[in-house]
Amino acid sequence: MSNFTRKIYGAFATLALLVSLGLGTVFAQTTISGTVTDADTNETLVGVNILVKGKVIGTITDLSGKFSLNVNQDPPFTLIFSMVGYTSQEIEVTGGMSTINVKLSESTVMGQEVVISASRVEESVMKSPVSVEKMDIIAIRDTPSASFYDAINNLKGVDMMTQSLTFRSVNTRGFGSNGNVRMVQLIDGMDNQAPGLNFSVGNIVGISELDLESVELIPGAASALYGPNALTGLLLMNSKSPFQYQGLSAYAKTGIMNESSRVDRSGQAQPTTGMYDVGIRYAKAVGNKFAYKVNLSYLRADDWQANDFRDQSLLNGNGLGLGSHETNIGYNGVNTYGDETNVNLYNSLFANGQPGTGQGGTSPFLGFIATNRIPAAGNATLPQITGLSPQQLFNQMVPSASMTNVSRIGYRERDLADYGTKSFKGNLALHYRFNDRIEGILQGNYGTGTSVYTGADRYSLQNFALYQIKAELKADNFFVRAYTTQERSGDAYAIGTLAALVNEAWKPSTTWYPQYFQTFGGGSYQVYATAYLTALQQGANPQQAQAAANAAVGSSVGALHTAARNTADSSVGSPIGLGRADVQPGTPAFNSIVEQVKQGPIPQGAKFVDKTNLYHYEGMYNFKNEIDFAEVIVGGNYRVYDLNSEGTLFALSESGEEFNIREFGGYVQAAKSLIDDKLKLSGSIRYDKNENFKGQWSPRLSGVYSAGNHNFRASYQTGFRIPTTQDQYIDLLTPQARLIGGLPLFREKYGLVGTTFTLQSVLAGNPQPYTFKEFKPERAKVYEFGYKSLIAQRLLLDASIYSTTYINFIAGQVIVKPTGPASREVYSLPTNLDQNINAFGWALGLDYKIARSFNLGGNISYNTLNDAGDLSNEQIAFNTPEYRYNVSFGYRDSRKPFGFNLVYRYQDSYLWQSSFVGPAVRVTEQSIMPAFGTLDAQVNYKLKNLKSILKIGGTNILNESYQSNWGNPTVGALYYISITFDEFLN
Repeated sequence: MSNFTRKIYGAFATLALLVSLGLGTVFAQTTISGTVTDADTNETLVGVNILVKGKVIGTITDLSGKFSLNVNQDPPFTLIFSMVGYTSQEIEVTGGMSTINVKLSESTVMGQEVVISASRVEESVMKSPVSVEKMDIIAIRDTPSASFYDAINNLKGVDMMTQSLTFRSVNTRGFGSNGNVRMVQLIDGMDNQAPGLNFSVGNIVGISELDLESVELIPGAASALYGPNALTGLLLMNSKSPFQYQGLSAYAKTGIMNESSRVDRSGQAQPTTGMYDVGIRYAKAVGNKFAYKVNLSYLRADDWQANDFRDQSLLNGNGLGLGSHETNIGYNGVNTYGDETNVNLYNSLFANGQPGTGQGGTSPFLGFIATNRIPAAGNATLPQITGLSPQQLFNQMVPSASMTNVSRIGYRERDLADYGTKSFKGNLALHYRFNDRIEGILQGNYGTGTSVYTGADRYSLQNFALYQIKAELKADNFFVRAYTTQERSGDAYAIGTLAALVNEAWKPSTTWYPQYFQTFGGGSYQVYATAYLTALQQGANPQQAQAAANAAVGSSVGALHTAARNTADSSVGSPIGLGRADVQPGTPAFNSIVEQVKQGPIPQGAKFVDKTNLYHYEGMYNFKNEIDFAEVIVGGNYRVYDLNSEGTLFALSESGEEFNIREFGGYVQAAKSLIDDKLKLSGSIRYDKNENFKGQWSPRLSGVYSAGNHNFRASYQTGFRIPTTQDQYIDLLTPQARLIGGLPLFREKYGLVGTTFTLQSVLAGNPQPYTFKEFKPERAKVYEFGYKSLIAQRLLLDASIYSTTYINFIAGQVIVKPTGPASREVYSLPTNLDQNINAFGWALGLDYKIARSFNLGGNISYNTLNDAGDLSNEQIAFNTPEYRYNVSFGYRDSRKPFGFNLVYRYQDSYLWQSSFVGPAVRVTEQSIMPAFGTLDAQVNYKLKNLKSILKIGGTNILNESYQSNWGNPTVGALYYISITFDEFLN
């Protein structure tokens, strides 16, 4: 047990004892019992929640629909009867009442949900001061998506980046990314980010579908109440209480995945593979005081494959399109690795090495041209024979610098990545009610899995794990919690780094490139000299002989490059006596080298080491029992990031240790209802401080005016993002560049001040010096207006419009440090933009209930960047389609066993920018992601006697292959069948 865990348990036990002693007053006891039935069918309902209003005490109906509840209070008091899919009832218990029989009616009115994410207090979703999207148990159960997490993609304004079957990133309101650091994801109040990555790894190590009660999504800034990084959105996932959701439940799901371009390890077509997913949950309340739950789930499948082999080098006159080293000697495939680095043959032959001799200029090859004597020509040199200078001859033998960029042959992702994706999630929670008002929770979450993630490199997250331990006390007016999130990278490795090091293992580039260039230069010299002398012997004059020699070289360039590559790819000069032909994927030599490289930590190997921990303490108090004239809440938190990559990912301090990062924050919110509760005004302000940056204030003001079923809302809110742990301290060499943090220590470590130039200016042929500036947190100011209405009890309309201004926007900057005439070091770092970034968007959702059981819905969102001036030297990475929409049609009737749901989803094309995109492609903005649409569908049938639901469905059932973003896998169709058992299923 870690020290932090001991501290959590100790603090929890002490606080619990104090609470129990201080608040454990004995009250009179009242016993209420009864039966709950369906108002339409008169059938008893099992698993109905019965809660005493204003307290945590309650129970559920048993398998016979009956309940019995002991309340430590004399009447009057109010009981709340609730169940998903039914309209809640409040019944006042008065003196003399001991038996209550309740009939619940199926909920047919939309917009009745209660949310807590918008204001940290319960309120109607219709009157929320900001946009809120919610999925409840019914929506989760009825989704045609393969998992509830995938179904988030159907919510209004959500974009998802698919990096793996099990790894999807949720994005809202622009700036989409594979790892979204501008969005916060909380599970039961715990930040689900991987602390070393600073973003949530989808739902690989998240929450089980069986234990999920609801999902709430706030698109837009939420820092005023939730602190740093809730800049473009907040995702809350809440699990089921073991008091309220008891019994045994389980599911088994199997299916097939199909995408036409998938292959097996041997390269044979394998478009179809299986998928297996199982889960079990058990929860039990022991009396009214103690309850516990256990959750286990496991998924296994062969993952989607990244197989974009277009040439993103844009070198040697080639454009973005399908290619290979046969069509471009500088080929760099999107999903091939080890071919990212290229060296210019012309510059290397001309400028590298020691100075030549005689008339040879500055390179060995020029020296060779100047001094090599040809016996067949009377031991004369070629310059003596032709009358041309060595430089003139060089230019005729070697194509121009713009045509001679050479890269090594790489390896395809499928030969390096672990596509055997899997996910295991376990959860144990113990709940104890100290009295009628206060509940204590000890909770442990564990998840491990194998997936693939796209960052600056593609990373195989093999046996990646995340641990969470939480202790919490909560009541209806306060909570205090402490938790830790601990990341363990397991056997994760960087795929691009792996490929490059495999190449280096069988022959270092310091040997490979000289062999290539020497072979090409020697061969070109031979072709030129032979053609020139032959032409002279055949009676040509010098001008004609020169033309013949030039033509011979020109027609031989392809063969010369082939010969040069064959020589460099041979075993000659290999430290292990192997050539590339001996190290092909699947060979024992290849497998052996791969395993060796995967075991070594970056940069000597490809292993991604991260054991970073997050420690978090927070609390909130609602003064509703002390203050009558307004709703007032206060809260605060303290957080520590304990960086630990064993020196492979993060920079080291002067003492040789990795850094810790401490931050704290506090907030206060007040809300007041006016004009007979038609107008509700609220305001909040928050202050946060990170030890590496100045403190940040985050105010929010909002107002909601309700007139009948019409609700108008307006808000001004602010958000901020403290640079991530990697933004601050990363120090990682990747195939594209060395990634460094934005803090000043890196400028000194690598001597970058006054010696570097922007990559864009270098590529443009006009190098411009790069000037460093202070690194600051990113801020956002958001104005939002919305309207929500329920029309004729059938049509639910939700519309919103927003405008966001980003200040000190953090973008990626690539700089170049020359280290020689033909060599350079490339660095990529985060930096603040001088100009503001302005984003604008709107969203509209419509849901219509046709008769009692049919539902037709749709939503559309629009997001765009307004003119932000000259941003040619920065990568803004808005990464969001302008238009995106969903259309759904479904049927559900609790009286009938049958149901179905269809969802069509579409998004238009957009520009993708990230460090994974080749530098030249980024600069020329050719990384356009095509538009696509998918159709998901499911039908379900309730097997009442088995307490089970049978479900058959599929995602992308028309099998229209697509990529969500650059370098990510090609996604096809997934067809599945599942059966879910619930002991308390009605």
